[in-house]
Amino acid sequence: MVPTLFGRIQTRFFLLATVGAVITALIVPVLPGAGKASLGDLYQTAFVVLAAVAVLGIGWELIYHFLMQFRWEKDWPSLFGLVTLVPEGLLLWGLLQADLVPGTALNPPAATFWTLFLAVWIGVWLVGNGPMRVPFIRWRFRGGRLV
Repeated sequence: MVPTLFGRIQTRFFLLATVGAVITALIVPVLPGAGKASLGDLYQTAFVVLAAVAVLGIGWELIYHFLMQFRWEKDWPSLFGLVTLVPEGLLLWGLLQADLVPGTALNPPAATFWTLFLAVWIGVWLVGNGPMRVPFIRWRFRGGRLV
């Protein structure tokens, strides 16, 4: 079964809230280019960015759902799921640079943002395409819904 729109949104939120949060918590203290920013400000900005990825993800899922309607099997190849990090990352980076993401304690340098974003994105993608299928055996058959 192909994941439904609601199933993909649920899966995105679940993976960002679990895998994304763990990776963020682990990587923030060693992020490059943080300079003299306090650890508290780094964590606040990192988790706000993670929340922004989740919120913007609803819009992205709507766009992806529309585009998938033109594909024969109505689904993305797995590699497309990985490559979507480019437009999503660029949009979020642009919003951060324009100071349009509320709640950030600082405007992170490019190295800091992209290291965090890539680590979280690749970690979430890997778990979603592999280990997640073990505890959630029926996940694929329920259209990607977890609840």
